[in-house]
Amino acid sequence: MDPQAKKTILRKIPHGVYVVGVKADSQINAFTATWLTQVSFTPPLVAVGIRKDSHSFEMVKQSRVFSVNLVGKNQKSLVEHFVKPASAIGEKLKEVRHRIGTTGTPILDEAIGFLECEVREIANETGDHAIVIGEVIEAGVHRDEPALTLMDTGWHYGG
Repeated sequence: MDPQAKKTILRKIPHGVYVVGVKADSQINAFTATWLTQVSFTPPLVAVGIRKDSHSFEMVKQSRVFSVNLVGKNQKSLVEHFVKPASAIGEKLKEVRHRIGTTGTPILDEAIGFLECEVREIANETGDHAIVIGEVIEAGVHRDEPALTLMDTGWHYGG
């Protein structure tokens, strides 16, 4: 296999950019994700990729809930805030307006909309990311506008 061709073509797969909220006990956190897709209409299921070596993944495994905050095309700076691990920048949500949703996970006030999910399955034993499948139990739209994509940011992920 040509490693450069593999990297180039994998980076051309379209991705959104999301802020995923998690909780465990009284602790909350949020991180940037790019791997999200709807996998079922009935029941409504979404799948998100989460690094297995992250603190947030441990929180999801413990609480079995997560939120997905969709952000607008002009909100790259909001998403950048959540890229680094919490251990590197401290409490990520301290200076970001949010509320606690039905599942106890954070919902960003500035997001264009959100999903709240209960975990139904965790898959991908061999990869570095787990595929967490959640049933959508709550959703909301704050503003009807286009969502941010990875291409909009100029970032590269994957490959």
